[in-house]
Amino acid sequence: MNDEAYMRRAIELAVLAVGKTNPNPMVGAVVVKNGTIIGEGYHQYIGGLHAERNALANCKESAEGATIYVTLEPCCHYGKTPPCTEAIIEHKLAKVVIGSRDPNPKVAGKGVSILREAGIEVVEDFLRDECDALNPVFFHYIRKKEPYVALKYAMTADGKIAVNSGESQWITGETARNHVHELRNYYKGILVGIGTVLQDNPLLTCRIPNGRNPIRIVCDTHLRIPLDCQLCNTTNQAPVIVACVDDPQNKQSALESKGVQVLFVKEKNGTIDVIDLLQKLGQMDIDGILVEGGGTINAAFIAAKQVHHVYAYVGAQIFGGINRFTPVSGVGIQRVADSFRLTHPKVQTFGKDVLVEYDCGC
Repeated sequence: MNDEAYMRRAIELAVLAVGKTNPNPMVGAVVVKNGTIIGEGYHQYIGGLHAERNALANCKESAEGATIYVTLEPCCHYGKTPPCTEAIIEHKLAKVVIGSRDPNPKVAGKGVSILREAGIEVVEDFLRDECDALNPVFFHYIRKKEPYVALKYAMTADGKIAVNSGESQWITGETARNHVHELRNYYKGILVGIGTVLQDNPLLTCRIPNGRNPIRIVCDTHLRIPLDCQLCNTTNQAPVIVACVDDPQNKQSALESKGVQVLFVKEKNGTIDVIDLLQKLGQMDIDGILVEGGGTINAAFIAAKQVHHVYAYVGAQIFGGINRFTPVSGVGIQRVADSFRLTHPKVQTFGKDVLVEYDCGC
């Protein structure tokens, strides 16, 4: 094996923590001595040992003089666990190979400086693009203190998300729908509008083995959510937050008695202020959300320029006709130059269906 193979193994280890470390990053580490892996580990859960400490604890022989490959710059501050730089120095490692730079102000560059001052060789930016790809949510959240927002929708080959009656099940096949549950496991929160709740009465849970249910968030300007809907009746399975501007029907107490958290946010143009909502969710340690709403809620996040990634599933069917059920509604734009631009396309197929992913320039 070579340096690249060791770092790729560290990346494989980091991915084992999908859905378990938010709002912390996913990190993997591999300790190599005399051309052999003697220890490996990853950050398994919030409050648990970081990847470097797990890898060192798992070493089958002394790590003195060894090299550690780690996907993210080692931390150098006390949090829920002691600094990883201390462990690396205490075990007398000779070299540290780092993938991503940590944008956390408590770490950024400081971890590397401490290691170098201790006489340890440090290599930075090794397979950085691949390591950075592990943690776009963390990188955004640590800088902005607001959730990373991913938009997800399924549409037909002619761009419809429902037939004229509003029926939408199912546009894509089972394989593509199963992939959506992987996204629900990945993102800490899932968000829909009240229209989706009234139309579909969704559960919004994750249905993969050992998956994590996301925090379920509803944008409901005037608190119209039915007390007997599936979300309100399953707060024991996963938290439910209902964001509103006002409470004209005095539902707050009844909702809270069912375990629903009512979150009042600012009003903008007669509806929920997306920016204020994201700021409040960030204060609740929600680092990323998957928006699974209809055209109205999608349009609101795009208009606020608060979408960072798009998952567009295209089902292998055509509905035809003209209707209001499109992935993004709202007033639209008057000039092509004003369009919401997407970058870095990536395509996957799920049977007959296609997923196109994009990054956004927000």
